[in-house]
Amino acid sequence: MIVLDQKNRIFTLHTQNTTYQMKADQYNVLLHTYYGSRIDGFDLSALIQYGDRSFTPNPSEAGSNRNYSLDVMPQEYSTCGVGDFRLPSIELELANGSHTADMRYEGFRLEKGKYAMEGMPGFYSNEDETETLVITLKDAAAQVDMELYYSVFEDYDLITRTVRVVNQGTEEIRLCRCASLCLDFLRTDMDFITFNACHLMERCMDRGALRSGIQSVGSVRGISSHQHNPFVILCDRGADEDTGICYGAMLLYSGNFEAAVECSQYENSRLVMGIHPYHFCWTLEAGQAFTAPEAAMICSPDGFGQMSRQYHKAIRRHLLRDPYTGRRKPVLVNNWEATYFDFTADRLADIAREAAALGIELFVMDDGWFGSRNNDNCSLGDWQVNLDKLPGGLEALVSRIKNMGMKFGIWMEPEMVNEDSDLYRAHPDWALQVPGRAPSRGRGQLVLDFSRKDVRDHIYDQMKKVLSCVEISYLKWDMNRSLTDVWSVTLPARRQGEVYHRYVLGIYDLLERLHRDYPHILIEGCCGGGGRFDGGMLYYTPQIWCSDDTDAVDRLRIQYGTSFCYPVCTMGAHVSAVPNEQNGRVTPLKTRGITAMSGAFGYEMDLGKCTAEEKMEIRRQVESYKIYYDLLHDGDYYRLSSPFQDGIYTAWEHVSANRREALVSVVYDRNGAAPLFGTLRLKGLDPAFQYQINRTDSFYSGEILMKAGYPLPQMKGDYSAVQIYLRASE
Repeated sequence: MIVLDQKNRIFTLHTQNTTYQMKADQYNVLLHTYYGSRIDGFDLSALIQYGDRSFTPNPSEAGSNRNYSLDVMPQEYSTCGVGDFRLPSIELELANGSHTADMRYEGFRLEKGKYAMEGMPGFYSNEDETETLVITLKDAAAQVDMELYYSVFEDYDLITRTVRVVNQGTEEIRLCRCASLCLDFLRTDMDFITFNACHLMERCMDRGALRSGIQSVGSVRGISSHQHNPFVILCDRGADEDTGICYGAMLLYSGNFEAAVECSQYENSRLVMGIHPYHFCWTLEAGQAFTAPEAAMICSPDGFGQMSRQYHKAIRRHLLRDPYTGRRKPVLVNNWEATYFDFTADRLADIAREAAALGIELFVMDDGWFGSRNNDNCSLGDWQVNLDKLPGGLEALVSRIKNMGMKFGIWMEPEMVNEDSDLYRAHPDWALQVPGRAPSRGRGQLVLDFSRKDVRDHIYDQMKKVLSCVEISYLKWDMNRSLTDVWSVTLPARRQGEVYHRYVLGIYDLLERLHRDYPHILIEGCCGGGGRFDGGMLYYTPQIWCSDDTDAVDRLRIQYGTSFCYPVCTMGAHVSAVPNEQNGRVTPLKTRGITAMSGAFGYEMDLGKCTAEEKMEIRRQVESYKIYYDLLHDGDYYRLSSPFQDGIYTAWEHVSANRREALVSVVYDRNGAAPLFGTLRLKGLDPAFQYQINRTDSFYSGEILMKAGYPLPQMKGDYSAVQIYLRASE
């Protein structure tokens, strides 16, 4: 709900549990007055204090009033070069060489429904589900207009934001910075939580107190990156899963980004989030506009758990465009870790046959099926079937797979090219390369210049021939290196700062074409695993390979961190063989299955090498996943313990919307000769219900399970696991 006080120029955005407010003051500065627990009917600008502060300049409109300075005011969108020395949200380079931006309130409009994001991802809704507030700011001297867009998804405590900058003058200007989100707080006693690490160990939670100066995370790799995720949290120092106020901020963008927090001199703090300013400079000719990526905020007055569940619901219902919405996704098997490049059609058919007998429904052929691809140094860019490996082409193989009752999926890496390829030999200028420099390589490959439409068109024409020749149900879109040598032959020198962003827009363009032409194909995003796990990609690829690390114990940490923003249904998670390829760890097959079930479930192993006992366990896992699918993918998710803290187990829980069903998963750590007793307190149940445990004669009330807990069984061996199913009695 959006409430307007036009007389006092106060704009209040209410969600179910929160309030966000801003006010245009006497100098037409748009002040940020409040964001937090819901408060109705108040002008919260009284919280702002004024005073004469040394070395804090005063705007000319203030005259002799030294008590007013932009350097200490909480602003809705921070300026640059006119007296606010804190983190700027926008930076303009004008025709005269100055770098200033002084945006003042001009007006507003209210719209039904959600604003549109042409060529970029964003949350969507029906017209009657959301309202949008558009506030116009103007820099009169620069002749630049800015529109701040806010859409309110009331039921989810979600507010989405974007910024549109328009050059209303006659001379070109250059946009050197344009953040999507600015949040000012009249406090610094908060923690800053980010989700970091590296390839094979993505999105590990990192929490620390705000301190003086600037703290930031970001990426200049051309992708959102394995190292830092474009989702951050600011929260009370004592906030936990169930208590304390938390502010989540997600950027729906798949390229270079920055999330920075500054604690300034007078105990206030500012979060700015958007495209990273590194090598970003966008030229706006007269009349042209630039739109920043969307940011999505959720404030939870009741801890991390509520914030996460609201993000999960909003993403599932208003961001994903999933061909399996309303129905179950198939369980898949991928041949990569079973065969790598060394396979034939018969070998693939054998894997599929074993899988079909175990109830698996989708076979995915990974890297190595095209060109002369027998290693990772050749053929990327040549998307034609290798007939030596696959006699009769895809038609023959897919016919065999379908006759087993299975669907078929395929792997592609459209953004990449090898120098040893027909494509590169014909068009070397199609790769990102700086003139006069030898290019860097990653995994033996270069990056195609997807900022160019002719390059995208050529790749898409090849993809269409593959995707249209047989019935394909699944596409794994991979991307296995960061961007270097970022320079495009199609742009003049003064516009090379646009290449990174134009590259991302090119990816979105090609994915949107796929979505339009092949709406039945489920696309799984992959970037060396989780290197591009962000809200932008989820709009096009409703699930993403969570990490190249398939070890069940490592995955506990990866999936835990990922769950703070992203729902279970988006996390590609497979059971792989042991010893694990990445770290050599041996974990029980049951544990691997339970861990992978909290994701888009599948297998990545040679099922023909499994024993009869292991095949029985796999069959049980597949059946359990199908039974619990709705609960796992649509239920409310509760983190019951953290794998980053020393303990005897890691536990999580899925609860149905009506609270009549729950599934608790527990993975134990290394065992000892005298194992500890564990009692696990559950969450999200109805205290008045009596819950049957694992379909036995054992019953516990919801009140007991949540307040006193459930006694966990003692297990033998390291890394054992158990699932506990609860169903309320009638």
